[in-house]
Amino acid sequence: MLENAFIMIAIIFAINVIYVSMFTVRMILTLKGRRYIAALVSTIEVVIYVVGLGLVLDNLNEIQNLIAYALGYGLGVIVGSIIEEKLALGYIVVNVTSSNPDIKFTQQIREKGFGVTSWFSYGMDGDRLSMQILTPRKYELSLYELIQEIDPKAFIISYEPKQIHGGFWVKQVRKSKIRKHHEELIEEQAMEEKRESESQ
Repeated sequence: MLENAFIMIAIIFAINVIYVSMFTVRMILTLKGRRYIAALVSTIEVVIYVVGLGLVLDNLNEIQNLIAYALGYGLGVIVGSIIEEKLALGYIVVNVTSSNPDIKFTQQIREKGFGVTSWFSYGMDGDRLSMQILTPRKYELSLYELIQEIDPKAFIISYEPKQIHGGFWVKQVRKSKIRKHHEELIEEQAMEEKRESESQ
């Protein structure tokens, strides 16, 4: 079976897509502190890598095998990044600065289940309301939409924390409330799309 050139190309391509995808996932798991799962993934990953590389090295005179290996590697990076987005492990910290300190921003964000620390600050043009908001990564976009809904001019910076310590953060992030808000947003978007399609 392996003597068939097309089957060989397909096998090398598929092996490298799987290998690089697993490599990406393993790196993410390592960075997130999931060391035992990362170790398990790396064990499978290295077996796939050795098999794929062995097939290419055994057939170096066949240029199509090398091209399949390279293309599989490239596609594996894309697939790995898509898997990472779907997994959305960990948390994101979002720093928000609102130009209107009178908006009941903090209360509205907390009502949706997010953990918020807020303080008054002073910018070039006057008083500001600054906030630090914690959210699970999978609800990051929902949080951005909520912020834009409350204050379209809000200044937003987000980053991924290396480590979270203390019970406040975990207690304040009420995932059931956030999930409900996320589902409501999806329903609103679907209804809006339906209305637009009906009006056309």
